[in-house]
Amino acid sequence: MTELPPFLIFFIGGVIAAVSPNIVRAILTVLVPAVSALLLFNTELGNYGAYQIFSYQGELYRLDELSRLFGYLFHIAAVIGGIYALHVKDRVQQVSVFFYAGSALGGVMAGDLVTLFVFWEIAAVSSVALVWARRTMKAYHSGMRYLIIQIASGMLLLVGAVMLLGEAGSATFEYIGTDSAAGWLILIAFGIKAAFPFAHNWLTDAYAEATPTGSVFLSAFTTKLAIYALARGYPGTELLVYVGVAMTAFPIFYAVIENDLRRVLGYSMINQLGFMVCGIGIGTELALNGAVAHAFNDVIFKGLLFMSMGAVLHMTGKINGSELGGLFKSMPITTTLCIIGAASISAFPLFSGFVSKSMVMSAALSEGYLGGWLVLLFASAGVFHHAGIKIPYFAFFAHDSGIRTTEPPRNMLLAMTISACLCVGIGCFPQYLYAILPFETGYWPYDATHVIAQTQILFFSALAFIWLQLKGIYPPELRSVNLDVEWFYRRVFPQGWIQVRDTFSKSADAVTYVLRSVLVWVLDIVLHHHGPKGSMSRSWSTGSMMLWVFVLLAGYLLFYFV
Repeated sequence: MTELPPFLIFFIGGVIAAVSPNIVRAILTVLVPAVSALLLFNTELGNYGAYQIFSYQGELYRLDELSRLFGYLFHIAAVIGGIYALHVKDRVQQVSVFFYAGSALGGVMAGDLVTLFVFWEIAAVSSVALVWARRTMKAYHSGMRYLIIQIASGMLLLVGAVMLLGEAGSATFEYIGTDSAAGWLILIAFGIKAAFPFAHNWLTDAYAEATPTGSVFLSAFTTKLAIYALARGYPGTELLVYVGVAMTAFPIFYAVIENDLRRVLGYSMINQLGFMVCGIGIGTELALNGAVAHAFNDVIFKGLLFMSMGAVLHMTGKINGSELGGLFKSMPITTTLCIIGAASISAFPLFSGFVSKSMVMSAALSEGYLGGWLVLLFASAGVFHHAGIKIPYFAFFAHDSGIRTTEPPRNMLLAMTISACLCVGIGCFPQYLYAILPFETGYWPYDATHVIAQTQILFFSALAFIWLQLKGIYPPELRSVNLDVEWFYRRVFPQGWIQVRDTFSKSADAVTYVLRSVLVWVLDIVLHHHGPKGSMSRSWSTGSMMLWVFVLLAGYLLFYFV
């Protein structure tokens, strides 16, 4: 019984939910993760589910320290997200969540790359329903862009897996590296899903357009599956250090000027993913522990922030900072829970972000990446600036928008409360998280150096925000859509295609005109000689015909003998 893959429970739950009434779907939302988690907890580490298709041998289910940690994480996310979405009566969202969570679990437990590809694509197709379920034209277009990019990532993964199978004779999902073209293709596939620079806008685009509950699930599974894949296939790849450092820095500038608060959280997520990617690139035991621990914490505190903004959107119908403010008067509990999430993502001591982010920064400094460490230090201040302060400030304080509402449904408050308790619990008692990490490092975050340094960073970042606000320099919440790299495929490429199409159309019209003119000219000549009154249609005398026969015969004989 313990060899039964936990993700199979989610798929079965999804099939049952598809034909069940709402009350059954609501029960399954909490029951399925609980049963699956119990199954995972009682399963011994090892390899299960070996299969063979023709000559290919795959492994459906592999459980080790790394996959088990992500398995626990995805179950926690599924339970919290399920409680948060209990009020939802949308069959599409409820069914898609089962398959989405199940495919993420299947991905982290896949023992070979082909099996990973299957779950990779199921996750893409099932998750896009959470964007389309909002049922607006913006959500439809965002979902289409999201789906195209995710499917492209899967195709690169499949091509790389096939090439690796041809080169090495095996597609076992273990260390891959960048020594071959297959390794590079798979790295790009993982990088797209991890929101690497220049391939990141699907995240800020789709997450901001998903339903209030859908964005919570999206924040938990897709990118963390990619982080797991990078940790499994590319630990110690130095390129990832620089990619991760870039990811921590550039989103800060976009988040500061962004008006949509869920897009701010999207940029903030890229910033946090950068710490994880950097840790994977450093590749030491401390760095890898820090990367996966931060992934664990990020699902919880980023989920809490998405839940708090989802609650605001659910109760007010608004999510732009320019339209909110003053909500602490009517949503005090949500405000408090949001502040806990903000403190966690900002890595305040005694909150969860502090006990994992400091591991990555310590590893970067100890391995000699001084420049990278300085950028990570700047990024730590920046995330407090735009996520730790901006999100709660503009949503619940700032100018009073005059909106008066009530707290969200109790199930939403319960889910946020569970997340907030985990944020504080992990921050105060990190040894319980460290106990399930892949490596034993003996690391302890609460020494004077770490605490004082982080407190100083947060203090001066807060002073900078206050000073910018008082001076009126802080960027206003403009009513606009900010585009960065997506400007190419949302503006340049469509306009370029229209230009090419118009140019081709004009060229085709010109060619058609020329061909038509030539055809008319040829027909005129043919009709002139062969028409009813043409020269070739007149009667010829016998003598004339004999003369022409003689001329042709003489010409032929002359040509032949010469």
